[in-house]
Amino acid sequence: MFVIIGIISVIVCVLGSYVAMGGKLAVLNQPFEVTIIFGAGISAFVVGNPMRVVKGGFGRIAGIFKGPKYKKSDYLELLTMQYQVFKLMKQKGALAIEQHVENPHDSTLFQEFPRFHHDHHALDFFCDYLRLLTMGTDNPHEIEALIDSDLEAMHMQDHQVSHALTGMAESFPALGIVAAVLGVIKTMGSINEPPEVLGKLIGGALVGTFLGILLCYGFFAPFANHVKTLIEEEATYFNSMKAGLIAHMQGYAPAISVEFARKVLADHNRPTFTEVEDAVSNLPPI
Repeated sequence: MFVIIGIISVIVCVLGSYVAMGGKLAVLNQPFEVTIIFGAGISAFVVGNPMRVVKGGFGRIAGIFKGPKYKKSDYLELLTMQYQVFKLMKQKGALAIEQHVENPHDSTLFQEFPRFHHDHHALDFFCDYLRLLTMGTDNPHEIEALIDSDLEAMHMQDHQVSHALTGMAESFPALGIVAAVLGVIKTMGSINEPPEVLGKLIGGALVGTFLGILLCYGFFAPFANHVKTLIEEEATYFNSMKAGLIAHMQGYAPAISVEFARKVLADHNRPTFTEVEDAVSNLPPI
């Protein structure tokens, strides 16, 4: 909602002010300028990046309008899920979790937490490390280093998308100059026309520079920054699992391990201690 309001505000502020000072919107109707700038920018984006980054970029832009992937309720569910898993392993041993991690999508344990269960990336990530625990891995420092490497590779792929979107945004002003130069070349071919005709042609050429700058700083640079913020925020979801796993491996009680996991969350998404306590108290018995 706020993204749409922001886009509308940019358009109203720019075009509204232009009209208010006597400008005519018809002059800005330059479809070929738009094709040169926007079409070439998107095409260069496709040429300059692997297809997974291209698809990720378009998907991330669409995701801006949906809002953050994880909300506070999702983080609360994540913490209660970790509590239930760690409690089971404390009471019945690491092997008690084996049947759930080997086939997590059919696990009755994980099905109790539908948002987490349907997030295949997060589910597989968590189960991969639980599987290592069932295989006898017991060194928290080694697991922490392994998780850090895993998260670094994951974040590198995500940041490639945000960097690619930033690069595309920064290309629009230069492509706007290209469109403007082509417009000037067209104008020079009509140099013998009267001033009113030349003025219209020159005005149309300058629209290219205007559109390039507007597309960059009014829309796509903010989009790229928004994507970067969402990526960094989503990382805390996985960092929470990391903190909980390491605390569990160090021998802490489930409630303490979950508190470690809670503390790495951002303030606006972090459930309170009382909220977590109430949630785990309502969990079904193991």
